[in-house]
Amino acid sequence: MVVINIQKIIIPLFSEGWITGMKKVLVLYYSQSGQLKRVMDKIVAPLKQCDDVQCDYCEIKPVIPYPYPWSFYAFFNVFPEAVYLDGCEVEPLETADEYDLIILGYTSWFLSPSIPVTGFLQSDQAKKLFKGKPVVTVIACRDMWLMAQEKMKGLLADLGARLLGNVALTDQGKSLYTFVTTPRWMLTGKKDAFWFFPKAGVAEEEIAASSRFGEQLCSALQKGEEQHNSPMLRNMGAVNVNGKLIATERIAHRSFLIWSKLIKKAGAPNSRGRNIVITIYAIFLLTLVLTIVPLNIVIRKIMYPFQKRAIDKAVASYEEPSGR
Repeated sequence: MVVINIQKIIIPLFSEGWITGMKKVLVLYYSQSGQLKRVMDKIVAPLKQCDDVQCDYCEIKPVIPYPYPWSFYAFFNVFPEAVYLDGCEVEPLETADEYDLIILGYTSWFLSPSIPVTGFLQSDQAKKLFKGKPVVTVIACRDMWLMAQEKMKGLLADLGARLLGNVALTDQGKSLYTFVTTPRWMLTGKKDAFWFFPKAGVAEEEIAASSRFGEQLCSALQKGEEQHNSPMLRNMGAVNVNGKLIATERIAHRSFLIWSKLIKKAGAPNSRGRNIVITIYAIFLLTLVLTIVPLNIVIRKIMYPFQKRAIDKAVASYEEPSGR
């Protein structure tokens, strides 16, 4: 006679969510300053409070940590690798094998996903976790994230994942101000307001309001919306593309591709040859910011009415899959 221990069968089923309908969510992020972590905390909070959702919260950690604040040359030495998606080695994550939804938080390094996030997405572990899974991306950065998200779409497509939502929170203050406030923050760790410049980073009220995305995701999971290819954060103000910056970002990215190739050819990271070319590039970039960028802003304003239809079409494309 075979005796079946019902408890040993039933309890694991409940813990895995097979009977209760419990949805499992994997939350991944890499944050240096801690700002993105705070955004993720706000988004994840409603999910943690939802009885039908189990969250596994994991930080992506590079095997060799990156500095923060950065030194000047350390900051620019990662430029070529970031632009060309040369990911670094990351520590394996302690996760389950299967999830109903993955929320991936990242920052933009030189108009690309940060190197540790790229490195993880290129790992064997990511290939298993992301295959066929719905993904929602979360970005916290300056004000230019379009090229980074386009690269992210490619990385996710390579993994066979389904991008069903995107949240993009950008720094407060005008674009011209952030050319000063963001590098100052990255190189010194100081993000306070000074002179006529505003505080660096995403506004506190925006971070606090991001909890609404977690509430929506909780509702969507309860309805099983993640099983389909329908956008999960449509019409919630999750993304807001500034059409006037699209051309600037495209031009900047093409320039980054050229300069990062030159810097790479000059030598290995932190080599004298690479640092010489970085110095030349930094002077070029500063000259650009002080001369061409202000002129470009004026030209964009003049040309905008004549290009509005094409710009609106591009905006709608870049805002997918979350839309307005």
